[in-house]
Amino acid sequence: MRTPYKTEKKEPFFYRKLKSACKAFVPWFLILTGLFLVFRLLETGYDSYLHHGNKFFWSVLFTGLLKDLAFLTGIGFLLYLLYLVCGLAGRKFARIVFIILGSAMCLVQLGLVQYFQASFNLLGGDLWSYKLSDIRQTIGAAGVRIWVFVVLAAAAILIVWGLAKLPRKIRLPDGVAYLVVLFLLAAIPFRPALRASGLQPGNEYANNLSVNKSYYFYEGTLDHFRPQELLTDIYSDRYSGDYEEGPAAADSLKVFKYIDETAYPFLRAEDTPDVLSPFFKRTDSLPGIVIIIVEGLGSAFANSGARLGNFTPFLDSLSHAGLYWENCLSTSGRTFSVLPSLLGSLPFAKNGFAELGAAMPPHISLLSLLQHNGYHTAFYYGGDAHFDNMDLFMQKNHIGVIRDIKSFPSGYTRLPAASSGFSWGYGDKELFRWYLAAEEPASPAPRLSVLLTVATHSPFLINDQEAYFKKLEQRLTELRLPDAEKENVRNYKNQYASILYADDALRDFFAACSRKPGFANTIFLVTGDHQMPELPLNNKIDRYHVPLLIYSPLLSRTEKFSSVVSHFDITPSLLAFLKGSYGLQIPSLVSWIGSGLDTVRTFRNVHAYPMMQDKNDLIDFVEGGYMINGSNLYEMDHRLNLIPADSREVGSRLSGAFDRFRGKNRQIINGAGLIPDSIYRLYTTGK
Repeated sequence: MRTPYKTEKKEPFFYRKLKSACKAFVPWFLILTGLFLVFRLLETGYDSYLHHGNKFFWSVLFTGLLKDLAFLTGIGFLLYLLYLVCGLAGRKFARIVFIILGSAMCLVQLGLVQYFQASFNLLGGDLWSYKLSDIRQTIGAAGVRIWVFVVLAAAAILIVWGLAKLPRKIRLPDGVAYLVVLFLLAAIPFRPALRASGLQPGNEYANNLSVNKSYYFYEGTLDHFRPQELLTDIYSDRYSGDYEEGPAAADSLKVFKYIDETAYPFLRAEDTPDVLSPFFKRTDSLPGIVIIIVEGLGSAFANSGARLGNFTPFLDSLSHAGLYWENCLSTSGRTFSVLPSLLGSLPFAKNGFAELGAAMPPHISLLSLLQHNGYHTAFYYGGDAHFDNMDLFMQKNHIGVIRDIKSFPSGYTRLPAASSGFSWGYGDKELFRWYLAAEEPASPAPRLSVLLTVATHSPFLINDQEAYFKKLEQRLTELRLPDAEKENVRNYKNQYASILYADDALRDFFAACSRKPGFANTIFLVTGDHQMPELPLNNKIDRYHVPLLIYSPLLSRTEKFSSVVSHFDITPSLLAFLKGSYGLQIPSLVSWIGSGLDTVRTFRNVHAYPMMQDKNDLIDFVEGGYMINGSNLYEMDHRLNLIPADSREVGSRLSGAFDRFRGKNRQIINGAGLIPDSIYRLYTTGK
């Protein structure tokens, strides 16, 4: 009698594919992870080589490796699912797809690292907010050349393809492969990349260096294209300040009384106090106004007491002869918001107010209101005014003249081109020279002129650069910095040379202006659009910390203020001053975000400000003595240093106030108005 054979029970098809995909995928995933860790070692080492050491080197390296592992862990199971699906069509097809995908991921990571090393800026979802021409300018200015991407692409493909045979040599027990995939699945709810992103190994630059550049870019891209619901505020009805005196002033915040929040979310009564008149002599004629916005001019290196040393000796001397706010904040970490914020005290909309282009809602600004009152208005820019839609914003505000790179006359020298062949345009000295030649001093009408410079922008190539390298050494000797600090400055000699050039340009400009007939009746305002990010930032607020100076022969006294102000406050205060001293006609209803400059000498902040890091990151908010960045709460000291804080009450108040602003800002994105048509027509067409 024959013994019957036992037959094994055949496993279901899909179950076999799951197991097979696990065993084949895990070696590939380990190779990809290893590549990213190697890239981290190269990035940290290269950064240390470029800057001759980094005191946060080991903490940056360790934290960076953790962030890279967290990023790959967070997407690992999605990669496995893709491999599994492709494997249904065949193992060879899955292998080819993974090689292509892995190559692309490596290329993106290396390209983002290269961009950061060239510009010191993290590239995120703001990329998708720029026009193609703007992107070409930004990449060209950063010195990122096309051949770099070609080399990086070839290197990434060769690396991954060269390692294509390694999975066959990696023999893992089946159970280990299954556990790895289960671990990747279990990690998804914990969002490891998001949790790891909160690790901070040092100052702001060290934190940015440790970021996984791919995670930052992909997350920003998702945020940019992800629909966002209207945010509502359950805590606060306040986000601007008043000017009460007394011990309670530091905690006093003004509640705006809005007229019609549904149709016009920011519309309110104009009640900005005139705090500037006490500092000025009264005259019979309207003063001329010149606003100079210096690219990248930050408080970290400007004027006495600067954290990195005083590399603007002329501006420092001018500040002692004028009104100087040492704790002024820009409204963004890039140039895109400076004109709408400074000239219009306007909200950001989605990617910056000017990015709305032709869809910018009717609004009023310093430009349109002064033009309504008889001023001639002009904008001077050394680059292309179409960048960031600056020209569209100016035209929307009925600017009289726009003079930029496209209209510079012959006889002016452009800035040197970078190795990529890109040049922003004309340097500060040439811009100022053109302004002085083009203005019409014989015209009886008062003038408002806005000048925006470009020389202190990457690639930081200026005319007579060698001469300014020598001036830098002279300045280091004058400052008597310790040898270690001198060496650190030399690591960024292009940046510092451009700063000294910009300061010299201001010196020459004011000397030339003083010989002009209208100088005695002119008010000059000087500020930066944001802090220069190509010098290591110290903390989250550092990127916004800029000097603000008002200088004029009309001043009756000088003063330095430690109170916190921002670009949002400038137009409301200038208009309140001109109305109070010269009877300027301005509307009784406005939509300003700011409520005016604070002229208290001691440190305090009676305002609350939203601030946008780039065109996609509206994540910073200051109210009173505190700042929130994302979900992190900080307390500010008198030098705008940030100390981590853990007050749930304060955090809730700031988060609520910020949510309220974002909700109103979202209304503007969705089509709400800023001012009624009747006000707009009256102050733009006179009808």
